[in-house]
Amino acid sequence: MSSWRTKLLPPLLAIVFAVLICTVALLISGADPLQAFGTMIAQLFKGTTAIDTLNLATPYYLAGLAVAIGFQMNLFNIGVEGQYRFAAVIAAIAGGALHLPPVIHALAIIVVAVLAGMLYAAIPAVLKVTRGVSEVISTIMLNSIVIGIIAFLVNPEQFGVQRGNNVHTEPIDPSGLIPGIPLGRLGELFGFVLIAIAVGGAYWFMLNRTRFGFELKASGESTTAAAAGGVNAKKMTLIAMLLSGGVAGLVALPELLGRDHVYAITAAQGYGFTGIAVALLGRNHPAGIALGAVLWAFLDKSAVSLEQIQVPKEIATIMQGTIVLSVVVAYEIVRRADLAAEQRRVGRALAGNGRKRGKPADVSEGGAV
Repeated sequence: MSSWRTKLLPPLLAIVFAVLICTVALLISGADPLQAFGTMIAQLFKGTTAIDTLNLATPYYLAGLAVAIGFQMNLFNIGVEGQYRFAAVIAAIAGGALHLPPVIHALAIIVVAVLAGMLYAAIPAVLKVTRGVSEVISTIMLNSIVIGIIAFLVNPEQFGVQRGNNVHTEPIDPSGLIPGIPLGRLGELFGFVLIAIAVGGAYWFMLNRTRFGFELKASGESTTAAAAGGVNAKKMTLIAMLLSGGVAGLVALPELLGRDHVYAITAAQGYGFTGIAVALLGRNHPAGIALGAVLWAFLDKSAVSLEQIQVPKEIATIMQGTIVLSVVVAYEIVRRADLAAEQRRVGRALAGNGRKRGKPADVSEGGAV
């Protein structure tokens, strides 16, 4: 029971606290909180909003998984943003240049994206294990550098194509795309959702059913204890960063292969940073990350409906920020409460054993009369 309380109670408390904070903010602004929240929920059942929410949740989910892999090793991979954008532009360029049969073409693009993400993550990984450079600092720098790399590559003089005022890569042939899942009037779900689910399953299996996953978590808990057990902490750091970068390379593919078919300078940004919040909310568990991704996407998609009732859509941003801050606090509060409860149970057990050892023999059970 304690385990389930530790896993479920903190995010629930965080969401409730975020709703309360937003309620106060709405009341101060003169708006009706019930109307605002009702409008956001009602928006989910209008048109294609529900499917659009799931489509947006897919890159959020992949970004959250990429961040979670680093978290398992106590690595704060802020560079998912740069890694997925670098992988996206390289995959888009390769996808537009290749002309292969269906399935093979799409698989080739996916492989290129994974390898590009791993390559960009290898830079902070090598700096970390060879020079002790903080991955936080190096990945932040690389996030900034990728902006220049994209501007250079997506250029008519390099690999870009100019159509009107927009510049993007060569369109990918239909053979390289991943068909969507049509759901009638609800819209079309990205086919890449199935791949994202498979990646989440592989992540769970790796952590819970393989020796590597055990060593990864052990190294994250204590590098000293892991080293005593024969685990090479530097090797694990390198592998964890490469895996994180490889998963990050997939983040832009749902939209690239399912909707846009090109990568433009104006392509969506910020998925990597959202992944950090989603991983924190999901406590690095694939199912929790999925719920966090859907919640985040719902707040993003439903926020626009608030303008219909003259409520600033930024209220959803306040809720997102409050959830992230409060979930960290809630996890710590619940963890300390569980620790205190466990200490009390141990104390009572020790006290009980002490009384039993000090109790005089009962003459009715074989003692002398």
